Amino acid sequence: MTSTATLPAEAADAAAPPEQGRDPHARRFGLPVATCLVMGNIIGGGIFLLPASVAPFGTISLVAFGVLTLGAIALALVFGRLAERHPQTGGPYVYARAAFGDFAGFLAAWSYWITAWVSNAALAVAAVGYLCVLFPGVGAHKWSMCLAALAVQWLPALANLAGTRYVGAVQVVATVLKFAPLLLVAVGGLFFFDPANLGPFRATDQSAAGAVSASAAILLFSYLGVESATVSAGEVRDPARNVGRATILGTVGAATVYLLGTVAVFGLVAHDRLVSSTAPFTDAVNAMFGGTWGGTVVACAAVISMLGALNGWTLLSAQTPYAAARDGLFPKAFEAKRRGVPVVGVIVTVALASALTVYNYTAGSQGVFESLVLITTFTATVPYLLSTAAQIYFLLSGQHERVHPGRLARDGALAALAFGFSMWLVAGSGYAAVYQGVLFLFAGVLVHAAMSARKHRAAASPQG
Repeated sequence: MTSTATLPAEAADAAAPPEQGRDPHARRFGLPVATCLVMGNIIGGGIFLLPASVAPFGTISLVAFGVLTLGAIALALVFGRLAERHPQTGGPYVYARAAFGDFAGFLAAWSYWITAWVSNAALAVAAVGYLCVLFPGVGAHKWSMCLAALAVQWLPALANLAGTRYVGAVQVVATVLKFAPLLLVAVGGLFFFDPANLGPFRATDQSAAGAVSASAAILLFSYLGVESATVSAGEVRDPARNVGRATILGTVGAATVYLLGTVAVFGLVAHDRLVSSTAPFTDAVNAMFGGTWGGTVVACAAVISMLGALNGWTLLSAQTPYAAARDGLFPKAFEAKRRGVPVVGVIVTVALASALTVYNYTAGSQGVFESLVLITTFTATVPYLLSTAAQIYFLLSGQHERVHPGRLARDGALAALAFGFSMWLVAGSGYAAVYQGVLFLFAGVLVHAAMSARKHRAAASPQG
């Protein structure tokens, strides 16, 4: 397929947002905030259950973790390379469109947007479970839980609507507060490490390869969010330099916390107990210091972690439709910006997530809600596949303005590894998720047809 939407230099410059320094509520992100955005979005609330989720496979799950970490870092490096040449808001959407045209760009934007608002609803529902630990009254009735879930979604949305200055401030504070207890276990726990707690290397009857694949299927989606800085590249200072650095630093930082935290919990909680644990980090803190106060500490960290993730994902969920709307591939309303934030995108996204949350609590149909969440594990990988394919296209098509000749072999190997990692993500989502996710994806084709027709009419009109 030939490129039909390659962005020339002047278009790239035009795509960059205007200087926001005059607005006290809008501020470009520096490298530290961009890195916190990546780390905060990768690490949501799943880490607090992760060690117990993979414990049934034995410590061989750490091998799977290592393999996945290499794949995630390769993907981060590819995003860094792409961001150097395309430092505009939109990330995967921009790369897919530049390589393969409007339709591929739209599919990247559409799938990413679906992922964002459905995942936000899931994060809010999960956060309520931890809120019930801190405030038992929240769990007294389904409507109080529903209201709590809505509050958890709208508070980060209000922070976003206040401006990028406040988004960055909330992200830094949330990252620091949630990493403090995680690092307490990840680093401090190593001093209480007892090898006798590790249990068997392979705890199932599966082969070594089977055990690695099975545990990897659970761990695969721990690294969703590596693209966070690229999606908000237009809000990052010196994006050609800082977006790639933030992506790599954030991914490596998240991987370090994941790996050290899992190893520490494995060595703090006996294997037979960890397998059935519903709060492994709570058990780890209790093992380190005694008492039962660990549950409160972990619940606080989990709520802060999820609020930070929602803060970042709310911004990302608005940035991709904004970039697509700017190119006429999404409704023009999504292009509206205030204080550096695409306000319509934020409001529409949080409204859709809120509607899904209310449906979850009123219909009581957990199966439907969980199916939708599972679908997002597939839709999230579509932009990854298109982005890595775009990098391979740039490398093989001889576009010297996008490819550094001295790094051709290295960049090619990284792109191939990242593409394989993305395919593994698709395979790990399961047959049902892929089948249903494709239907979700193809539903967007009708939207694309309508938007393309409107764009064509506008171009053909005398004013165009």
